[in-house]
Amino acid sequence: MKSLYSRLGFSHRYRALGRDELLFVLDRHWKRLGRTLDPDDFTDAQAIAAVERITRGNFRLLERLFPQITRVLKINQLETITDDVVEAAASILVIGN
Repeated sequence: MKSLYSRLGFSHRYRALGRDELLFVLDRHWKRLGRTLDPDDFTDAQAIAAVERITRGNFRLLERLFPQITRVLKINQLETITDDVVEAAASILVIGN
């Protein structure tokens, strides 16, 4: 779990997204890009696995990752979100441990 701290001194623990929650969020992101997420499709399954591995279910990181995915798709004139696209997008972000 990660903690979010404010200048006021409170801390709130956020739990990682579960698999179903992650798929729900990813489905919405795919739709915003005019695509359909199919977890049974090999390419989508690989992209989902890459997102899971990189974000570890962290919603805030997932929300930072998707604008970069959109950017990578646009710059490279790609139509499909693949694990390579996710990896390229993640390489742009500064991600701590």
